[in-house]
Amino acid sequence: MKATLYEVAFYFCIMSTQPIGIFDSGIGGTSIFKEIHALLPYENTIYLADSHNAPYGNLSKEDIIRLSIKNTELLIKKNCKIIVVACNTATTNAIKTLRSQYNIPFIGIEPAIKPAALQTQTKAIGILATKGTLSSELFHKTTDLYSNGITVIEQVGEGIVKLIEEGKTFSDAMRTLLKIYLKPMVQANIDYLVLGCTHYPYLMPLLLELLPPHVKIIDSGEAVARQTKAILESHQLFNAKKSKPTNQFFTNGNVDVLKSILNEKFKVAYLDF
Repeated sequence: MKATLYEVAFYFCIMSTQPIGIFDSGIGGTSIFKEIHALLPYENTIYLADSHNAPYGNLSKEDIIRLSIKNTELLIKKNCKIIVVACNTATTNAIKTLRSQYNIPFIGIEPAIKPAALQTQTKAIGILATKGTLSSELFHKTTDLYSNGITVIEQVGEGIVKLIEEGKTFSDAMRTLLKIYLKPMVQANIDYLVLGCTHYPYLMPLLLELLPPHVKIIDSGEAVARQTKAILESHQLFNAKKSKPTNQFFTNGNVDVLKSILNEKFKVAYLDF
């Protein structure tokens, strides 16, 4: 039996008010949430910070897929209409599996290698990312596609996510790590640094301090927000209501750390998942 136009319109109205689901291996994906919320201020959202298992970058591909499935199923149970995989490691290792198993739109995130490679003048770019991202098949395919004739300095940001999750973003330990990781990039005369983890935009003040002034820093936040808007519109899931949204944040880690990087108006709750 075919639905009437009224029933179709009602269906899309209901769908449009359902939340956007966002998950990350911790608090880093809030950098993506902030971009989405700025571009789509009336959309309801649910954010999962899987801080208990952070960082994903040190896990096996099988474990990354398992955790991504766990997060996805929880967001689907909470009636999310689309899911943003706000984690480079989860995207590069698990999004293909997620898209094959679930009938819901997924938006992924991966290092913005293309714009850096196309715009570099020194023909050298740096990529700071997790081990899981740098070792993934998707990352290598993207790098091979755009790095012809360009020197690419890849650096695993070992220890960075752990410090951010512990609330030590601007600690002496973090500064020491960044100096070590950035040194070979500066020596190679990079003019672009690609941030390959959603935690890393929170390092921007330190990065600007430690890098030469000509080095431009690129992350994928704005591009992900634009893609989220495009997917909502193409699937007729855009929330046309101009009412105050509900933005829910859940973490299985330290609630205070997540609260510390969010505006006071956002409520954070502990959830054992």
